Amino acid sequence: MKFTSRPTAAALGVALAAAVLTGCTETAAGGGAAGGGEAAAACDPADVQLVGQVRNESNPYEASWLDGGDAFAEQVGLTQERLTYDGDSTRQQEQISQLLAGDTECLVLNVLPNGDSDTPPIVEGAQAAGAYLVTQWNKPADLDVTEYDHWLSHITYDGVASGKQIGDALAEAIGGSGGIVALQGILDTGAAKDRFAGLEESLAANPDVELLDDQTANFSRAEALEVTKTLLTKHGDDIKGIWAANDDMALGALEALQQAGRDDVAVVGIDAVPDALTAIEDGTMTATVSSDGPWQGGIGLAIGYCVATGELAAEDIADEDRAWFAEQFLIRQDNVADFVSPETSAEDFACDNLFSRSQGAIS
Repeated sequence: MKFTSRPTAAALGVALAAAVLTGCTETAAGGGAAGGGEAAAACDPADVQLVGQVRNESNPYEASWLDGGDAFAEQVGLTQERLTYDGDSTRQQEQISQLLAGDTECLVLNVLPNGDSDTPPIVEGAQAAGAYLVTQWNKPADLDVTEYDHWLSHITYDGVASGKQIGDALAEAIGGSGGIVALQGILDTGAAKDRFAGLEESLAANPDVELLDDQTANFSRAEALEVTKTLLTKHGDDIKGIWAANDDMALGALEALQQAGRDDVAVVGIDAVPDALTAIEDGTMTATVSSDGPWQGGIGLAIGYCVATGELAAEDIADEDRAWFAEQFLIRQDNVADFVSPETSAEDFACDNLFSRSQGAIS
């Protein structure tokens, strides 16, 4: 899909919120539920349009998300449109705006907002246009899913818990004491904030582990490579471990360590991407946490599909399933074999099984 113009993010937000097309459901004043969800849920399954949108496919986790969307689409005899926006918020809003300018009656969107601030205009646009939306990972804490009937669900993971899990694993790997550095993700995301808060909890529980430095590498392997080189130059042999807020950054850190001839530094990450699992298998990486990207890619589309086809009424989704934490798994060398080839099944996405991995509502 080619995009020829680049309006500002603010202008796009206004356009998305105002884009009510002919025949689409209008929002209630103030962006509340329009009350049209049940009437609109009458799509022939063959007419449903499935769209998955992530930052980029060079990130193995996000590529696996889109692959999971493809698997679900194939299961129901459809295809998924795969969209990427390269971490550019303006481009993301532009792509969504173009989708919402088309036929939205049976449109299902499974979206990874680039940052918390990118979610409101996407939500308002989908609500105005009558498209079915599921978001994952990023949203402002005060944005309430239950105020909308076309924003069906928001799925995320307890980032504080995962950040602490890998922090504790790192502390154990370095013998409970020593200096570490941290690679933070995109700072305008709940995932980055929560995961770092988890590291801080781990540091409080492991007082002999010292955080020497923390820098953002924006969830990017290439940026993490360069940031880690700088940190190695700055802190040298004082670095005993590297905490990374995702696996792509952990892998960039591993590359920097290899270039520096350092095989004495423990590294942890989050996402359970294939290269990280291989590194854990061969002992060059200590731990990661799986959020099961293929399942995420399928479940967001499945929720929208079930509502669009009338198999599930939007108003019958319990409040605790409108914004919820999904299950995650700590992976180390002793259990990595269980996660090397993740698979999804039709049962994962059955309309009566959509929320089976819930670990509770987001408070």
